[in-house]
Amino acid sequence: MLVIGLTGSIGTGKSEVARLLESLGAELINADLVGHEAYAPNTEGWRQVVEAFGRDILQPSGEVDRRKLGTIVFSDPEQMAKLNAIMHPRIAEMVGERIEKLRDQGKEVVVVEAALLFEAKWDYLVDEVWSTDAPVETVIQRLRDRNGLEEEEVRKRIDSQMDREERLARSDLVVDNSGDVAALEQTVSSLWKIRVNQRTVRR
Repeated sequence: MLVIGLTGSIGTGKSEVARLLESLGAELINADLVGHEAYAPNTEGWRQVVEAFGRDILQPSGEVDRRKLGTIVFSDPEQMAKLNAIMHPRIAEMVGERIEKLRDQGKEVVVVEAALLFEAKWDYLVDEVWSTDAPVETVIQRLRDRNGLEEEEVRKRIDSQMDREERLARSDLVVDNSGDVAALEQTVSSLWKIRVNQRTVRR
């Protein structure tokens, strides 16, 4: 089984590439969605977070109020590091369990979509890393059109993430998304044929 780690900076089309890979036959594991599950009430992750940050971060239902927690951690790097130390290993464990379950089912290709793949040190879970990429000016325009964000806000979000050059240097493959959706579809289809189909044939 081939396990692909899919990452990329905001606005570079990571989710769209994940959708395209899934349409070609890959099984998709979204680390963000797994992360939401890791906060579920009365799980080990939930207990550790409540112990670290107090019951004030809980909603009346007992669920973690992500907005309240975000207010705490995004304004304090030490608090963010504390949260990551709790959640990143737990999410990695959950993702790993899903990978193994899919392996047992005989699946051939699994894609782990994770914006923080390198930052959270989850790349050990995958066989190779694909990173989506697009010029900064293209990303700015996309996020202005899609999310209504001003250029300054977009640049802040880009700057808060891993350095682009470092991410690309650590990746096995770069998915260029500087064009339109049709161009991206063609790119992903070609990469699938080269990286996945040929691998299956060789095996």
